[in-house]
Amino acid sequence: MIDLFSAAGLSELVFLGIVIVTITGAVIATNSVRLIHSVTGLSICFIGVAGLYYYLNSPFVAMMEMLIYVGAVCVVIVFAVMLADPNPEQTAHKQNALAGAGAFLVGAMMFWGLSTLAYDTTWPSAAKTNNGSIMEIGKSLLTSCSMVFELISVVLLVAIIGSIIVARTGRESARRKE
Repeated sequence: MIDLFSAAGLSELVFLGIVIVTITGAVIATNSVRLIHSVTGLSICFIGVAGLYYYLNSPFVAMMEMLIYVGAVCVVIVFAVMLADPNPEQTAHKQNALAGAGAFLVGAMMFWGLSTLAYDTTWPSAAKTNNGSIMEIGKSLLTSCSMVFELISVVLLVAIIGSIIVARTGRESARRKE
């Protein structure tokens, strides 16, 4: 048992708070009925993920998470919501009652399996701790992580194109109604 008044206990408490913020934002994003509430939950989740990056001693990646995902992607989604048709037809269907219970069961089984795997695994200690400087991140982005960097760029491009399509579809349906 770790003492909460020690440095390790406080560090675990901060980490737990960041994880709770991330999970709370994800739950709000996935369970909200209104799209603007889902975007708010998504931005809360992204803020929690940025906190996890900062906790992992990577302040530059945490700042980029805040700028790109919270500052750009969520704002683009909000603009798409503002440009969309304010009175869409109600096309929601009544779901099967077992769908929610089945999804919860699958999620609980995955949580249990991953928790058991994480608890039973002997984790090796990190060989070298990166200082999180911009120079080190730039070197790794251009050498060992260049493919990941390009994939992130493609994901951002798809998000921007998707928000433009959503905005254009809302405008066209509004024009047809007039």
